[in-house]
Amino acid sequence: MLILLSFLVIGTSVNNSFAALIVPATSVTTEPDPAKVKEAVDAFKNLSKKEKKERAREVKKEIKAYKAAKKSGKDADTNTLLLVILAILLPPLAVYLHEGEINNRFWISLLLTLLFWLPGVIYALIIILGDN
Repeated sequence: MLILLSFLVIGTSVNNSFAALIVPATSVTTEPDPAKVKEAVDAFKNLSKKEKKERAREVKKEIKAYKAAKKSGKDADTNTLLLVILAILLPPLAVYLHEGEINNRFWISLLLTLLFWLPGVIYALIIILGDN
C-alpha cells in the first residue's frame, strides 16, 4: 500500500489533471529513492483540498479495479497446487492466502479445523478448488 501511495504521489501533472503512476507490486524490486519520495510528499502537501480528494478517488478506483482483476483472473497452476498442499497441512492458512483477507470463509475453516481436522481440510479444498 505504501508503494502504491508513493507512486500515486509521484504521478505526473498535465494541465491540472493528475495521472497516477500505478506499478504492480510484483514488478517493483527495489525501494523508491528517498529524495524522490520526500519531493513527492511535499508536492502532495501543497495540493488543494479538491486535488487531494481527486487523488484519493483515483487511488480507490485503481485499488478496486486491481481487486476485481485479481478476483476474476485465475491463479497459476503452481499456486493452486501449493494451496492444495497447504490446505491439507493447515487449512485456515490456505483459505486466508487464497482469499487474501480474514473473512467468513477463514473463520469457518478455522472452526472446522479446531473441531475436527478432516472437515477443515475438506472445506479448505472446496474453497480453493471451487473458485477456479
